[in-house]
Amino acid sequence: MQAIEYLKDILDETLNLGPQKAHLDTDTVLLGGMAELDSMAVVNVIAAIEEHFGFSVEDDEINGKTFETLGSLAAFVESKLSQ
Repeated sequence: MQAIEYLKDILDETLNLGPQKAHLDTDTVLLGGMAELDSMAVVNVIAAIEEHFGFSVEDDEINGKTFETLGSLAAFVESKLSQ
């Protein structure tokens, strides 16, 4: 399974998206596009990503571009996994 599929599950579990999960794709806008994704939710999503994928995310690695779309978040995860 690609990182994006795991991220859909993480977002669904963290944000309780319900049926909205089925509409997530690489172009889905996260910050500013999902009311459920506030600053506390971002922290919870990062924690879930760290736990699931087994790597640490430093504060300076995360910015608005990382959470711009589901695709940009997946690209970040995939780059961390390739390190």
